[in-house]
Amino acid sequence: MRIHLYSLHGLFRANRLELGRDADNGGQIIYVMELAKALSRRPEVEKVHLFTRRIDDPAVGPEYARPVEEVNPKLDIRRVWCGGKRYLPKEKLWDCLDEFVTNALTHIKAERIFPDWIHSHYADAGYVATELSSMLNVPFAHTGHSLGRPKLEKLVESGMSREEAYARFQFLRRLEAEEETLANAEFIVASTEREIRAYEGYRNFDQAEFHVIPPGIDFDRFYPYYQDLIPGADLPEERRQALFRVKENVEKFFAHPDRPFILAICRPDRKKNIDGLIHAYGTDRELQAIANLAVFAGIRRDIAHMPPGEKEVLTEILLLMDKYNLYGRLAIPKKHDAWVEVPEIYRLCASKRGVFVNIALTEPFGLTLLEAGACGLPAVATNDGGPAEILRHCGHGLLVDPRDTTQVQEAIKRLLVNEELWTECSNRGVRAVQERYSWEVHAERYLRLVEENREASQGLGVKHLARNRPLYERLRLADRMLITDIDGTLLSEGTEQPGLEELRRILAERDNRFVFGVATGRSLPLVREALDRFQIPAPDVVIASVGTYIYYSLDEKFIDKGWLSHIKYQWKRGETQELLLGIPGLELQEEANQNPFKISFYVRDPALTAEVVRERLGRRAKTVNVLLTQGLYLDVLPKRASKGRAVRYVGNKWSIPLSRAVVCGDSGNDMDMFTGSTRGVVVGNYAPELEPLRNLRKVYFAQSPSAAGILEGLRRYNFLEG
Repeated sequence: MRIHLYSLHGLFRANRLELGRDADNGGQIIYVMELAKALSRRPEVEKVHLFTRRIDDPAVGPEYARPVEEVNPKLDIRRVWCGGKRYLPKEKLWDCLDEFVTNALTHIKAERIFPDWIHSHYADAGYVATELSSMLNVPFAHTGHSLGRPKLEKLVESGMSREEAYARFQFLRRLEAEEETLANAEFIVASTEREIRAYEGYRNFDQAEFHVIPPGIDFDRFYPYYQDLIPGADLPEERRQALFRVKENVEKFFAHPDRPFILAICRPDRKKNIDGLIHAYGTDRELQAIANLAVFAGIRRDIAHMPPGEKEVLTEILLLMDKYNLYGRLAIPKKHDAWVEVPEIYRLCASKRGVFVNIALTEPFGLTLLEAGACGLPAVATNDGGPAEILRHCGHGLLVDPRDTTQVQEAIKRLLVNEELWTECSNRGVRAVQERYSWEVHAERYLRLVEENREASQGLGVKHLARNRPLYERLRLADRMLITDIDGTLLSEGTEQPGLEELRRILAERDNRFVFGVATGRSLPLVREALDRFQIPAPDVVIASVGTYIYYSLDEKFIDKGWLSHIKYQWKRGETQELLLGIPGLELQEEANQNPFKISFYVRDPALTAEVVRERLGRRAKTVNVLLTQGLYLDVLPKRASKGRAVRYVGNKWSIPLSRAVVCGDSGNDMDMFTGSTRGVVVGNYAPELEPLRNLRKVYFAQSPSAAGILEGLRRYNFLEG
């Protein structure tokens, strides 16, 4: 079984993950990488490919620009371009997800790494997986990690307007993507029962199947503190160095470094309630006498240049430190190595019989509680969300109301002063985390669900048994392509249709290596009408409305969104139409002939050429494509849109060699199909405007008209012999 994992935003690399750079590089990154490694260790898994965004930015490491990086012989990271080269915040990716889909699909087909199963992580990857699942005829599962609807409500509660939230965080698109993912994924993986309840506000909640499979812990990194204290234990040099750095980094803040310390490790995020912890510590003299406090709140260089939310939280930490005069008691290190040093931080705290604290206002899961438990460090945790389930299963700490300062203080002191309770919680945590939260157990349960789905269905899975599997199988396997215009090319204007019966038979009997498509000025309903009338076999690809839309089959549901995203660049329909309406001799066609990416006119003045129209458009002419057909019909499209460009896009997207693509046409709006690497057939009844193509080596002028001319050209190129 070949599995694809999709997590678009994160900074993934084979070794020493770069955690804490921002709010989107934390627990989710560890989760996805550890899941990928666990799956790659399973004997029933042949290969795991982790797909993410490719980044070439001096602000981050050069390894993120590598297209492929091997993690182990059965696992690699595949990086795909989208949205330029710079590292981007997650909310900035929504505009380029269709580009990611297109480029991922091209890579998959070119490398022949078709998946048997897809798993997406976070809402943006859910969108990508929904698209790829349909295109590749493969089922998928999804893990949400963080949900848009609860986050939106929290932001509104904190004082942000809905309008600002929608603008800053793209909630409209995120929520719709989450709805579509619920409707299309075979199942949703949740870490806790509470996480499932968080989905209840979604309209497609009832369509989804949920399974609680908690994540695991890397026990090679997170192991009990006392292993290092056993006589004869030999620490590797890297561990010795990391432990020395951690001790030095923490203890330099403390006037009494021999005391135990209270530990918090989290992002500088308002919902993590760091200010609540410092307030609880700063207002309790007894607690200050018993223990120090160490807060690892991300990585910072200069607070003044940090994102507004993080800057606000870190500034407040410093102000509280001063307010409660916590100098010599509070450590707030500026940086730490999240991969190597964090386990040492937990173990150092445990060796001093300290306490880990996570009193976030809301916590979907609480991975840090598992890490602390695996290291033998007792915890005080918020009773909101995942921590309640974790502590119920593991029993290695106490739950509190994060807003109740007295509860927080009493719980921390209880663990610090009650030696028997501390030891009991420490031992319970080590045992329970190892038994319940291993990646091996997670992978085994997960793959059992995958196999159940694959046994119950084929291709797209149980939810999509009615989808058009043969179409996508052909697009996946094809190595040649026939694209033809309809009116005057595939179909003659008169009652006689020379060659059509033979061509119909060839199209009906084509194998999976042969893609058939039409490229026309007609809209999709009119394409359907013409082909049905003459009983033409359904095409695999429909390039409609002079290249502004691409569909797969004759179903409008299967529109190529990546193409629409590509052609909208610099397209300003309203401004362009205003300029065109001012040109004498142009009459706007009926509304049925217009679309968001096409403005169509009748030409009433024979002196109006395409060049004259471009001149009248002025600077706007650089952003549009002007097509004049038979001197009678004018279409103005986005610069990137045309039949020929659409043909090349389809070939590149599905890795069908353009040198093995044959295009057929008869008039001026077919002109650009004959440029580039494709081989062209101009049928015998062609319009004079195609005469300039006669001297091109890869364009054949057939003697026969329409369908008979297509057949003549196909034989000329030995196309039918494969």
